[in-house]
Amino acid sequence: MKTISSDFKSAFELTLVFYKGNMIADNSLTLAALNNKTSKEVNTQADGLKIKGSMKVGDVEELFDKNFGVTVQIKDISGKKLVPNDITLGIAAREEY
Repeated sequence: MKTISSDFKSAFELTLVFYKGNMIADNSLTLAALNNKTSKEVNTQADGLKIKGSMKVGDVEELFDKNFGVTVQIKDISGKKLVPNDITLGIAAREEY
């Protein structure tokens, strides 16, 4: 998850936070390790997953659920403020919300 979060931050200047149930998951876990700690089946392979700046935040969060079986939230670059689901990643990266 650390690599995915890092790559996401580099690409979109936003923070990707993984959850285990209602708690924030330890960022040092791999997706496979998270699978052992959650009741939900986690898929460690999501071939062809493409995320673009024109996509809405809520749609990206759903993609992670559908493709990996994990819950994520997208926050601002500092990781302190949740980004609204109805704006695009590009708008969120420019902090225009």
